[in-house]
Amino acid sequence: MTSKKFSKCLIVAGGASVSRRLFMKLIKHGFSTIIAADGGYHNCVKAGMVPHFIIGDFDSIGHIYKRKTSGIDLIKISRQSDTDVEKCIKFAISHGATEYILLGGIGNRIDHSFANFGYLLKYSDKISGKLFYGESFAEVCNKEVTLKSVKSEIISIYGFSDKVKVTSQGLKYKLSDSLLSFGKRESTSNVSIGREVTFRVKNGKILIIRNKESFFL
Repeated sequence: MTSKKFSKCLIVAGGASVSRRLFMKLIKHGFSTIIAADGGYHNCVKAGMVPHFIIGDFDSIGHIYKRKTSGIDLIKISRQSDTDVEKCIKFAISHGATEYILLGGIGNRIDHSFANFGYLLKYSDKISGKLFYGESFAEVCNKEVTLKSVKSEIISIYGFSDKVKVTSQGLKYKLSDSLLSFGKRESTSNVSIGREVTFRVKNGKILIIRNKESFFL
């Protein structure tokens, strides 16, 4: 197993296809290490990208594992207590990464898709994660943060505790120590009114879903 350290990485799962254009934009943004989660290798191939690592139990790409593809570190982890994406996140943490972006994390398997959102929350104290899909991306906030935005950006906020309270500045529908708990009260399709949005979060974590292009502001 390689001892190479890296600070930012792309983790590529086997869900929806990922455009080469998005790969290249994220690489230029510093996410230059690519980790394929088993079948996520196929998404890399479709986009003309070569991952640095393939990690998983290799149930989807056993033929690649057997032929020892040149230039790719193949790391077989057979344990079934973790999904292949989770194995990749743990690998990234162990190699010094502080940020990851998950691509291809939404697909035909609702359970895997739901779990991938859960990993953003589960590992947020160890690594900053974002999940990109379609025209949106999701990230976690558990403190005070000011985000760059554009007027009329759609921003949705979900809490994951009965105690989590959210205060906002810069949103059309203001939150003021508002109790947000998924399944009880959400703030779906809120709207930015300017170039910045500030959140103050107490007693838990929130998941923020916003426009993909805002990541590059």
